[in-house]
Amino acid sequence: MKPLVDLLRSLQSANPTATPALRIAVGLSGGADSSMLLAAMIPMVRKFNISLHVLHIHHGLMSEADVWAEHCQALAAYLGAHCEVLRVTVARHSGLGEEAAARLARYQAYSDYCQAHQIQHFILAHHLNDQAETLLLRLLRGSGVKGMGGMQHEHRYGGVSYHRPWLQLERQVIMEAAARFTALSGFEMIKDPSNLDLRYKRGALRRLLVPGLERAWPQWKQTLSRHARLMAEAQALLEEVAAADLEQLDLGPGASDFSLLAWRQLSERRQAHVLRYWLSLHDIPMPTERRLQDWLRQLREVHQLGFDRSLTLQHQCYRIAVVRGRVCLGKE
Repeated sequence: MKPLVDLLRSLQSANPTATPALRIAVGLSGGADSSMLLAAMIPMVRKFNISLHVLHIHHGLMSEADVWAEHCQALAAYLGAHCEVLRVTVARHSGLGEEAAARLARYQAYSDYCQAHQIQHFILAHHLNDQAETLLLRLLRGSGVKGMGGMQHEHRYGGVSYHRPWLQLERQVIMEAAARFTALSGFEMIKDPSNLDLRYKRGALRRLLVPGLERAWPQWKQTLSRHARLMAEAQALLEEVAAADLEQLDLGPGASDFSLLAWRQLSERRQAHVLRYWLSLHDIPMPTERRLQDWLRQLREVHQLGFDRSLTLQHQCYRIAVVRGRVCLGKE
């Protein structure tokens, strides 16, 4: 599929002297999307001099988890690759919700593995339907401009570049390829029952909203994808403004602290925006809007610019403290 070939060609061009080979990882759940991505990657390994790492995340959430892991290893072996099974512990009572907690555990496992094996690029099988569903979920959650930019073709997390070459590809194309693959190989695609489970937000979306959208607005996925592109452009402009504002805040080494006094000279809207931008620079998950507004209130109200008493704001494993007039970021 051309977008994948174009991506690999660009990665090879950026690393023409990669030795012994360009290290790339892919995730394999055993579903149609990731299975077809792996099948498409295999012929590219020799052509683009790729050292391919296939990773399956064992979340331990479903009774079928062990069977799925074995299936992925067998599928990878059939295609001529080795599949590494990474077991994770999902923090089900973290307050994030099971879906979000599983996603966080999955990406942390990816990041840890890639760092240990010096892998800089990870390719994911997200497609147009995934993008459209993500945008609907974010809209219903009240996301702002950044969230409504949707999933990006490339983003960095934990020192790894994640690529999504199939974001403009409809799922139906992948399903047709999967059907042909099954007919030839005998390998069935894993169907995760949670995908249509009404207890999960994405499952509810697929069963309750998507059928109506398909009937009334057949091009709804393409329309939302265009909306995401426009929002991403707007976000890029906002980040330019935030970066310029941050430069005026007497930044400390590594942008780990800034002047509270200089921050207070900004308008309230720009105070909020530059704080979000500062957090994102350090790959810190964004707090809820309610918590962020509480932080802003405390930062605006702390007396004597933090010289008379300390202010500490806790967020997951991170700590934001006002110390002697500086807003400082730390980690527990």
